[in-house]
Amino acid sequence: MAKIKATWIKSAICFPERQKRTIKALGFKKLNSCVELPDNPSVRGMIEHVRHLLKWEVVE
Repeated sequence: MAKIKATWIKSAICFPERQKRTIKALGFKKLNSCVELPDNPSVRGMIEHVRHLLKWEVVE
């Protein structure tokens, strides 16, 4: 199964609380950290919601 490698590149300060909670739900702890997530529709939807704060790529 494919994985998504996501990096948190922009601070969530001054963004809505819902987007801050989405960042936390994706598993990020600190700015500039990376997480590997399963490639499924729910994770893709969360990434789409905060796409302006992340950089991501699909990893085989």
